[in-house]
Amino acid sequence: MIEIIWQAPALALLLSYLLGSVPFGLVLTRLAGTQDLRTVGSGNIGATNVLRTGRKSLAAATLALDALKGAGGVWLAAAIAGQPLLGAVGAFLGHLYPVWLRFRGGKGVATLLGVLAALSWPVALVCAATWIAALLLSRYSSVGGMSVAVIAPVALAAANRFDLATLFLGLGLLVLWKHRGNLARLVAGTEPKIGRRAQ
Repeated sequence: MIEIIWQAPALALLLSYLLGSVPFGLVLTRLAGTQDLRTVGSGNIGATNVLRTGRKSLAAATLALDALKGAGGVWLAAAIAGQPLLGAVGAFLGHLYPVWLRFRGGKGVATLLGVLAALSWPVALVCAATWIAALLLSRYSSVGGMSVAVIAPVALAAANRFDLATLFLGLGLLVLWKHRGNLARLVAGTEPKIGRRAQ
């Protein structure tokens, strides 16, 4: 009985992690015959860096797939173990620290939005609007991404979803940690804007 109790959650966490760890940006650019994404721009595997290859369609597809794997992880864990939050954590950590890439993954913004959409779509819409507004106003992808990390727990708390607010506070802090290099470049004035190559 005890084995059954922990096996389903463990399986859900593992499978959601493996789903989250699929590096869609790297896969799509390789299939398209471009150079290794990790040698382009910032070296990141996310949609912003895919955009630096000049392939807007691939960048859009990467953004969508990275979000879908976040939502997929939530749905998968809910179906297997009835614990969607396990899937949220698994998929998100999989994207940030994929086993296939020696735990060097993306920064998690699209996957965070996908997870949020599966758990609370109204708040996800608020965060997506915040992301777009910050991106358009600043022209910095990193500012848009960090804005999502900050606003998500605040918006969830405002919606009386304190259970999710606590989780997304932790996930948001991880997003900010992954953006620490961007923060340093913003302070130094060397952060590249959208449409420009990383320095």
